Amino acid sequence: MAPDSLALLLLAVATAVVAAVALALTWERGSGWWRVALRAGSASLCVATALAAALVWVNRQVETYTSWSDLTGAPPAAAALSDPPPPGGGSGGRLVNLTVPGRASGLSLPMMAYLPAAYDARPTARFPVIEALHGYPSSPMGWTKTLHAPEYLDREIAAGRMAPTVVLFPYITPDRLLDTECTNLSHGPQAETYLTVDVPEAVKSQLRVRTDRAGWGLIGYSAGAFCAANLALRHPTGYAAAASLSGYTTPGITVGDGSENTLNNDAWRLQHLPPPAIALYLGSARADHSSLRSATTLARLAHAPMSVTTGYIDGGGHNAGTWLAMEPTAFDWLSSWLARPLAAG
Repeated sequence: MAPDSLALLLLAVATAVVAAVALALTWERGSGWWRVALRAGSASLCVATALAAALVWVNRQVETYTSWSDLTGAPPAAAALSDPPPPGGGSGGRLVNLTVPGRASGLSLPMMAYLPAAYDARPTARFPVIEALHGYPSSPMGWTKTLHAPEYLDREIAAGRMAPTVVLFPYITPDRLLDTECTNLSHGPQAETYLTVDVPEAVKSQLRVRTDRAGWGLIGYSAGAFCAANLALRHPTGYAAAASLSGYTTPGITVGDGSENTLNNDAWRLQHLPPPAIALYLGSARADHSSLRSATTLARLAHAPMSVTTGYIDGGGHNAGTWLAMEPTAFDWLSSWLARPLAAG
């Protein structure tokens, strides 16, 4: 029973109802201090169960915690063993588990990868790659379970709106309770190095993928959206394009070297440094005012040779419903900027 499951929500609601009934039945029981204690205990239980039901409901709406390991901060390796990835969609795509040795970053973590049907059908071809970065607090399960990325990818590839592409779902932090925003923390995990050096190195050695920057892109939602745009701006020799879904211009954390105000601040970078030759897709719900403001700011500051495409949906918010609505368009857009599968020779 996952923390975002309907079964848990129904259980929480039922418990809250039972607690309310118990409060009514015991209100006039006992006398003196016993009555006071009984009333206080019943009332506290009623409040606690009602709060728990509300928290489960909110979690189902925003999908912050998709597994108990997300909630408890269990190490990613343990989470991968206890929460095996679901299969891909019905068109032949599949999910596989990889291990990324942290030769450069010191972070050795498990990773899921989506292999399109063509990966098995064309055994000599090398495929473009997209790194899909999750939000915080969350895990790669946010992509595979909540946003149904394998099913979306199967559908878009089968319809010809997207080229067969390998999609990676790495962890953006080794500690579920530590927000790295995909940066190299001065006295903490080197998440940026892990994602931009260790992950590509491991994938290029373990899978049949393109090794040139033209075949590599990034996508992310929420914190992962900031990651995608920021990493593309910082590493234009490694990535050709990035899609940001409900992102923002600053990491919102203290990196430790002040770079949250300069080199890890996308608005500052576009104002003070030459823009790289990359393409960005900036998507947001119009009701998500912070992300909308960030998208319009980056679009205004960008200029050639950088290319920016914006996409907004009416209403919405900073939640899974918005990302589900933007997901197919963002993947299709990314595919249009990446090189196609490379035939042998």
